[in-house]
Amino acid sequence: MNGSEGGKPLAGVRVLDFGHIVAAPFCTRILADLGADVVKIETSLRKDFAGGTRTKSTGLDPEERPAAYHNINRNKRSLTINLKSEAGRALAVRMAAVTDVWVENFSAGVMERLGLGPHDLKTQNPRLIFVSMSGYGHRGPRRDWRSMNLNLQAYSGLMTATGNDGDPPVAISNSWNDFVGGLHACFGILQALSDRNRSGSGAYLDLSQFECSVASIGALLFAASLNGENPSRVGNRSASGAVPQGCYRCAGEDNWCVIAVENDEHWHALVEAMGNPSWASDIKLQTLLGRMQRQDEIDGHLEQWTRQLQNVEVERLLQAAGVPAERVRRIDEIVESRDEQSVFTPMKHPGQASRLVAKLPFAFSHHPLSSLRPAPQLGEHNRDILRHWACLSDEEIAELESRGALE
Repeated sequence: MNGSEGGKPLAGVRVLDFGHIVAAPFCTRILADLGADVVKIETSLRKDFAGGTRTKSTGLDPEERPAAYHNINRNKRSLTINLKSEAGRALAVRMAAVTDVWVENFSAGVMERLGLGPHDLKTQNPRLIFVSMSGYGHRGPRRDWRSMNLNLQAYSGLMTATGNDGDPPVAISNSWNDFVGGLHACFGILQALSDRNRSGSGAYLDLSQFECSVASIGALLFAASLNGENPSRVGNRSASGAVPQGCYRCAGEDNWCVIAVENDEHWHALVEAMGNPSWASDIKLQTLLGRMQRQDEIDGHLEQWTRQLQNVEVERLLQAAGVPAERVRRIDEIVESRDEQSVFTPMKHPGQASRLVAKLPFAFSHHPLSSLRPAPQLGEHNRDILRHWACLSDEEIAELESRGALE
């Protein structure tokens, strides 16, 4: 069996995924979705449980890995290598010689201490693209700092760009920084592959997840450098002049909608949809500047109106009027929605019914990307990969097993 899928954009590209938790595995999952043959490297001595939301125990998944693991490791194959054994490290070097991309997100220096750093492997494969995704990169004063998603959001200033003035620092949940880091790494890999097609040479990409977090608030940094002041925290309001903008309570228990009035045309449409209330006829509210000076007052009137309606009704009325407005949906509502066929696709999991999973959010006109395979079981593809990638015989594989290389 060949893990790559002919006809897809990255068919034929081989990737060794030494990633764990979210950042690197998310990066390589995108590559796998695009058709690359991604081999996830793990050891039974320290399995990747990926963190995140855990599914309820079903008894059908022998490893009981959490939902996050299944989400970011689909379309991959699994090979166990014990990098703490000499034979395991030698096998990793042999695999590097026949792969295109090597991705890892260990702390800085871990791969070098194992003799598996980019300069060690370049002699084995000059065309290898080696990607490191540590918290602060491999250079600079913080290279040895340990980091997780929350730490990086804090140190980059991201936690003070959310919430309202006076609130405690607020993180963006769901491993935001890991996904941003994974996306940037994917961009870098695609560029490196393109460059290699011209030059014939590989590359070393030293990615700092901290810098990825900083890049996500670039406009705020530019504003601070321009005026010498710390940008204010605006919560759900607009920093660019949409008034009113916010999240408003609707009828029923814990039901909400969001409304964003970007210009005078939206404002007049909103007022008409509300039935032209007398408070909205104030001449000072007919201009953006006037509305900006009375945001609290407008929000109060607006929520008095939304609280009388279900959020689906607010959405229907305002969308029909041309005003940007959507109800706030819960996660289970999105999964159960019948109108999200473009977002989800069914994926069969061994021993279970098909589950809906989110597809890549784009489609090629000439490359179908619909087929998805579930995340692999630990070591599920050991023999197949070692036979076809490393060209090992069954006897050689058995020898590796006896030496603890495949634990």
